[in-house]
Amino acid sequence: MLADDALAVAAFWDQALTVMRSLARVTLVTTEEVLDEFLAHYSGHGPVLRNLAAAVEKAMANPLVIVRPQFHQSFLDGLALHKARPGKEYSHTDCISMEAMRQEAMTEILSHDHHFRQEGFALLL
Repeated sequence: MLADDALAVAAFWDQALTVMRSLARVTLVTTEEVLDEFLAHYSGHGPVLRNLAAAVEKAMANPLVIVRPQFHQSFLDGLALHKARPGKEYSHTDCISMEAMRQEAMTEILSHDHHFRQEGFALLL
């Protein structure tokens, strides 16, 4: 299982890097909630994948990455969308991200999550 997870992460990372390079010098925007979800996902996958958490620190230190902080209001904004879409399977983190994207007038996301397409965003992966 660990080897499969490591291969999946490596493949996703390679694909993300390829897309990022094609975008040239753009600013990426994420949220602390997304970084928290990333850390939570890999926390129980052993020391090799847990070390990927260092990528969070690199992202936060990168001048081309804006990390929106967690606020009570972002939680409430995500909760409002969550409640407004009872037939969807969006995670709360997805809802927070979608609302942040709308606030930033963003239309493209570096993700393969089809839920964002359902909300009208263009997937770059």
